[in-house]
Amino acid sequence: TWKWVVGPMFLYLCERLVRFWRSQQKVVITKVVIHPFKTIELQMMKKGFKMEVGQYIFVKCPAVSKLEWHPFTLTSAPEEDYFSIHVRIVGDWTEGLFNACGCDKQEFQEAWKLPKIAVDGPFGTASEDVFSYETVMLVGAGIGVTPFASVLKSVWYKYFHDATNLKLKKIYFYWLCRDTHAFEWFADLLQSLEAQMQETNNAEFLSYNIYLTGWDESQATHFVMHHEEEKDVITGLKQKTLYGRPNWENEFKYIAGQHPGARIGVFLCGPEALADTLNKQSISNSEADPRGVHFIFNKENF
Repeated sequence: TWKWVVGPMFLYLCERLVRFWRSQQKVVITKVVIHPFKTIELQMMKKGFKMEVGQYIFVKCPAVSKLEWHPFTLTSAPEEDYFSIHVRIVGDWTEGLFNACGCDKQEFQEAWKLPKIAVDGPFGTASEDVFSYETVMLVGAGIGVTPFASVLKSVWYKYFHDATNLKLKKIYFYWLCRDTHAFEWFADLLQSLEAQMQETNNAEFLSYNIYLTGWDESQATHFVMHHEEEKDVITGLKQKTLYGRPNWENEFKYIAGQHPGARIGVFLCGPEALADTLNKQSISNSEADPRGVHFIFNKENF
């Protein structure tokens, strides 16, 4: 038995040592941005830190807890000179981080007063393969939208710096959430991308649909009254917010019709129930003919 146990144990100990050494490296918080609805953005720098789109890190703040590590998806792009996470204040640890960063104070916070942060990672996810396809479907549900902030930023950098070598030609993005207020920072990102694409006459590169699933009768009435306005009254985007849930069968059939014979990557960050639905649709809408359209499903559950 010991022959079978020693090998895996040795590899496990090596991995723990590497992670411990990596977590001891100095991390500098360069900027703290306070977003609406108690969401903060931490922009950080660390020597030798290299990331890919959609990856995540573990974060420890000794000022809050010396033992707790919490996972956060990176919301920055690899092309940026810093890496960032967005933290929504929903519990004791995040509340402690919020206060430790001085976000509860009105006056300007000096950089040297910011708490020390330990970072372990980054760790890979399925989203890294997004650049392997010419056409992709990105589906984010609730907080699962955060990996796609990194993806969309990176796509934009690559598109403007070397569009000819970018394999990715079309993005269909779906954002499902009960309440957009909690993720206004992401709506701001979409507004920026939308404005830049229109300025360069590339509005067709990104097609996106926002579905508000937690709506009531008063919201629906407000939506009907303002539907004809140029910009959406909830997100401020030109693309109007939709209510309810997508008809996935119709969405898949439409995309398959637009891209015959293509390999289409389907990327989800969301609950398991939605993953089952998208997986079944990917299979049922893929053709048996190798030259036909094929949907390749990739998921990241939370």
